[in-house]
Amino acid sequence: MSELSQNELRRLDLTLLLVFLGLLRHRKATTVAAELGLTQSAISQALRRLREVFGDDLFLRRPHGMEPTAAALALEAPVGQAVEMLRGALGAVRAFDPAAARGVVRIAALDAEQAALVPRLAGHLRQVAPGLTLSVLPLGRAAAVEALTEGRADLAFGLIPDLPETISRQVLYDEGYLVAGLPAALPDAPVIGLDAYCAADHVLVSPGGDLRGVVDAQLERMGRQRRIILGLPAFLPALAAVAQSGALVTLPARIAAAFAPGFGLRLAEPPLPVRSFAVSAYWHRRDEADARRRWLTEQVSLLVQH
Repeated sequence: MSELSQNELRRLDLTLLLVFLGLLRHRKATTVAAELGLTQSAISQALRRLREVFGDDLFLRRPHGMEPTAAALALEAPVGQAVEMLRGALGAVRAFDPAAARGVVRIAALDAEQAALVPRLAGHLRQVAPGLTLSVLPLGRAAAVEALTEGRADLAFGLIPDLPETISRQVLYDEGYLVAGLPAALPDAPVIGLDAYCAADHVLVSPGGDLRGVVDAQLERMGRQRRIILGLPAFLPALAAVAQSGALVTLPARIAAAFAPGFGLRLAEPPLPVRSFAVSAYWHRRDEADARRRWLTEQVSLLVQH
């Protein structure tokens, strides 16, 4: 593919480049049309113009979708960088007006952050940015980084260790743990002894389906153990299960304080040291100067401080 002439460059516009990147990301014209608010006919016309400009088919129709050619794959990085540089330049000079803002904000978050952060953010946006819609993707760690990198998520909440250089973060708060159980299981709350804790049945929250967590690792170092009777991927079902079973659950303190009383549960400090962890907001560095992203991060940070 030879270097583009001035006339060929004049035939390109930002919509064509967004269609090109959308087809690379989704491989389906219908998905790209819905994402960009275009008709199927407009997508077809854009693809035709792209093929004429670059002198390549770019995408081949296959049963599973649009398969990019080698030329399309080679163009992905430079076209993506050009679009993101333009997006960053526009965002840096354009003020963000939340009252007039429209669109969808996609957030990657697992159960804990969905419960602790998203409801408050949604309520806040309803008041100050009613034109914005939140969409939450149930993704954590590697999947969240991938979604940020591919542009499928604007922000991610949670704990993501070993961040790549392309991802930025801002710490929102440090999170500890509390134990929740029925009054019969926690008669002396807010205190529970280690013997009583180990003798009780326990519900474990593990998105990955494991039946062993950070508490079990700490108990093992102390020469103790506990009995897990149920593993669940989310905290609110775990609280409901504890209310029905009489077991205990050890969970992040913000979730416990906000939701355990609604299930008739008492709270106690864990009778063993459990390391705290930092909950952060994450974004791709291409969005570093994006006015909307910066405003959203500031709003979340303010919300968790009150």
